[in-house]
Amino acid sequence: MTSRSSASPAARIGLISDTHNLVRPEALRYLDGCDAIVHAGDICNPAVLDALARIAPLTAVRGNNDTGDWAASLPTHARLTVQQVTILVVHDIAELGCVPQDEGIRVVVSGHSHKPSIAERDGVLYVNPGSAGPRRFTLPVCAGRLIVEGAQVSATFDALLR
Repeated sequence: MTSRSSASPAARIGLISDTHNLVRPEALRYLDGCDAIVHAGDICNPAVLDALARIAPLTAVRGNNDTGDWAASLPTHARLTVQQVTILVVHDIAELGCVPQDEGIRVVVSGHSHKPSIAERDGVLYVNPGSAGPRRFTLPVCAGRLIVEGAQVSATFDALLR
């Protein structure tokens, strides 16, 4: 048996995007217990951010549907570091271009497409948790999580509705 006393416990980062003014109880339950939450834009109402911030510290970016005075204070890009992993958050991945290799970005979280996806390219994990808001076409209603342990990171997304 190995001891983990010297290791940092794993951090759970909740990922949500494209809520479009809808705070589903299923999303709140899914994010409950997370150490932090990332919202990748298209919030549409500050009450969404208030509800999420009651669960855990929140990082949010402005999406193309986030307008008005309340949204003006939201950045279009945000960066946070969890343990040894640096995460870049942007709403529309197309606005990002390429990730500069020298900036130490290990994860890029985006939204906009409403389509959940996880892909790794050139050592960078790209995660789109999908949309937790109103259903769009036949796409699932989803949210996701990052699990960070030191310099290691993994991602998942889960359907919120069956």
